[in-house]
Amino acid sequence: MPNRLAQATSPYLLQHADNPVDWWPWAAEAFEEARRRDVPVFLSVGYSACHWCHVMAHESFEHDDTAAYMNEHFVSVKVDREERPDVDAVYMEAVQAATGQGGWPMSVFMTPDGEPFYFGTYFPPEVRHGMPSFRQVLEGVHNAWTSRRDEVGEVAGKITRDLAGRELSTGDAGTPTEETQALALLQLTRDIDPASGWFKGDTKFPPSMVIEFLLRHHARAGSVAALEMAEGLCGAMARSSLYDQVGGGFHRYVLTPRADGPLVPHFEKMLYDNALLCRVYAHLWRQTGSELARRVALETADFMVRELRTAEGGFASALDADSDDGTGRHVEGAYYVWTPGQLVAVLGEDDAEYAARYFGVTPEGTFERGASVLQLPQIGGVLDADRVKDIRARLLTAREERARPGRDDKIVAAWNGLAIAALAETGAYFDRPDLIEHATEAADLLVRVHLNQGPGGARLGRTSKDGRAGANAGVLEDYADVAEGFLALAGVTGEGVWLEFAGLLLDIVLDRFTGEGGALYDTAHDAEQLIRRPQDPTDNAAPSGWCAAAGALLSYAAHTGSEAHRSAAEAALGVVKALGPRAPRYIGWGLAAVEALLDGPREVAVVGPEVEPATRELHRTALLAPAPGAVVAVGEAGGEPEFPLLRDRPLVGGLSAAYVCRNFTCDAPTTDASELTRKLTG
Repeated sequence: MPNRLAQATSPYLLQHADNPVDWWPWAAEAFEEARRRDVPVFLSVGYSACHWCHVMAHESFEHDDTAAYMNEHFVSVKVDREERPDVDAVYMEAVQAATGQGGWPMSVFMTPDGEPFYFGTYFPPEVRHGMPSFRQVLEGVHNAWTSRRDEVGEVAGKITRDLAGRELSTGDAGTPTEETQALALLQLTRDIDPASGWFKGDTKFPPSMVIEFLLRHHARAGSVAALEMAEGLCGAMARSSLYDQVGGGFHRYVLTPRADGPLVPHFEKMLYDNALLCRVYAHLWRQTGSELARRVALETADFMVRELRTAEGGFASALDADSDDGTGRHVEGAYYVWTPGQLVAVLGEDDAEYAARYFGVTPEGTFERGASVLQLPQIGGVLDADRVKDIRARLLTAREERARPGRDDKIVAAWNGLAIAALAETGAYFDRPDLIEHATEAADLLVRVHLNQGPGGARLGRTSKDGRAGANAGVLEDYADVAEGFLALAGVTGEGVWLEFAGLLLDIVLDRFTGEGGALYDTAHDAEQLIRRPQDPTDNAAPSGWCAAAGALLSYAAHTGSEAHRSAAEAALGVVKALGPRAPRYIGWGLAAVEALLDGPREVAVVGPEVEPATRELHRTALLAPAPGAVVAVGEAGGEPEFPLLRDRPLVGGLSAAYVCRNFTCDAPTTDASELTRKLTG
């Protein structure tokens, strides 16, 4: 019989709806039930594409005896971290403080007041590698609760007090400077492995936000070292198994299993990674003209549209790492790996032998069970590009006949905002109006379904599924990343309504997410009160809400001249001065925003009839300029324009013209695209 999760909209929660565990969703009623029964709460946090979440579910939560023990002695609460990033952030902070590490599934035992006292991540069904079994953990917590309640209460109270005392502010650091950026770059050069192009470490996540900083720093300061590092990182990722060499798009991360072995990916594919990386590679192409960057940007955009776009026009959250391998086994990577025999079956002997050498497919296999991950380059001599393109297409067609990984169909507002920015810009750079159309459709969905009017005014919902809004409130990253997407879409399309929507969201950030001294919180001041109000300026898998908001506020101020928004951006970026030189890999989005601040950012107003080729050429030239954080407005001259930047900007001699400004103070206008390029690169 299904449990309470059967009514959820989250695909992750629905995966547990048939567990024998009497799961509750995160709700006040669950804690009231624990209080009534005088039992602790067991909180399990994960997400649908999490491999080890599935493993623990199969090993423990689907086990009748384990479930019976949980049901008798605990109130068990299941949370999708992608729906409730605030709950995840608060308790993950406690897990990391107590154990020195974190991850998912996250397992937390707490009092009925939500105060945590025992933590972990994945627990095996039996003692393994020094880890206690999950049943041992359950029994130990139950015994402590019943026989050492005072001790449990003291631990829980101390942890809660420690968390509550971790308030952040921008402090007295002041506005970041050239020195901030130079010191951050110096630290990054120490972290990079010049031989491989990757940052050091066995586990390699795509450093999208850091690469954006490096590209902007090169564009503004002319740093050759920054560009070389960005090119090295992008080249290493694109040629490794992190990148899906057949279908495009990026996996979550790669591991180095041994010094001489290939990188092995964790095969889940996340929308946020692919949106961020699509944009990074498009920006790399914009600065260098790299054909590799162009191909990866377009293939990643096409992957998002082909495999993540939903019927409602938004973009699904993720694809699972696991799928059926054709023998009934559900295993990680089955959809993506190849054996020599599989290549022969699809390509024939000659092309299979070529593909095996090119992609590194070996008889013994580079992954598991004789299969190989695909990576580049593995072949010497002159590349036959047409042959490789044909092989890729045939392998993709054959792969689509395999059992597909599961898809998490929920729409996360923040990640769709990132996708909107990426698709809009990629479509503009490479003359792909279909990508701009898909970006616009996703933006329409966010306005139509996620943005709602309530008693306290407009609010943004965190998620939706099948066109139905979820119950969870948007957090800071949702408002910031959606505003970022709308601002990019406004610059590409010339439709001022997206600037208006961005302003609406950013006004809410100023009103409901901002604290003393310009500090930002991850939740609104009137959101559900947890044991601590989450607040974190550092990037994780996606940009921090704090730094994303600072960047969007700065762009909106450049569009409108709003001093309130610019002042808020500058105050929020004070944290970058403190953290950037010490930990640049964890605040890359903030460093990128500082590059825009130091450059102005520049404001470009293009005036002229839309149908005029000259207007379109000036507009495209403005979009292709790498000036950090530059904002672009385009529209007809005269009347009441949709963009404030276009006010009092006439044609020049009856011709379409472009104005380059900083703080609404403009250089002489130009009608020449080449001259506009010089103005935007000097």
